[in-house]
Amino acid sequence: MRSLAVLGSTGSIGTQTLRVLRRNPGQYNVQLLVANSNWRLMEEQIRLFSPRWAVMADEKAACELKARVADTKVEVLAGEKALVDLLAAGGFDIVVAGMVGHAGLLPVIAAIQAGADIALANKEVLVMAGHLVTELCRKKGVMLLPLDSEHSAIFQCLQGHSNKDAKRLILTASGGPFLGKSLAQLANVTPA
Repeated sequence: MRSLAVLGSTGSIGTQTLRVLRRNPGQYNVQLLVANSNWRLMEEQIRLFSPRWAVMADEKAACELKARVADTKVEVLAGEKALVDLLAAGGFDIVVAGMVGHAGLLPVIAAIQAGADIALANKEVLVMAGHLVTELCRKKGVMLLPLDSEHSAIFQCLQGHSNKDAKRLILTASGGPFLGKSLAQLANVTPA
């Protein structure tokens, strides 16, 4: 059974990840759940998955959670330093990185340095430090697996093929700043 950490467990990616795990019992052992401030949902997740640790970014939420789950064996911690220290200590086979924005960068780097494979839903990590993250993955021999829809689709299509096999990749711009734009409005879009 592989050890798993879910960063952003109360968000969209985290809740979907946990839903998939519930449908496939016995394959993964959820050891760490991480959220910003939603201690109510985190309490439910702790009771369902019995992780060893739960980390809340918000200190007040961590205090509330700690009181609510005092009857369990989970260790509740607060803040980025606690999270980074846990990930740096290792022991996780896979880290699902679903934290939003820059909050995911240091935890992802710590997990990679400790040798965990990264299932990345946080594109901002690659926007901020893609060269550093990908080089660190190569150096440590860990896998960087894209979870976000378009990135994951491209990744899956390229499995078993050389980079030389692909002439070009076309993203449909199904969301983000191009959502709802007409073809005329998209005509002048450049990579910049």
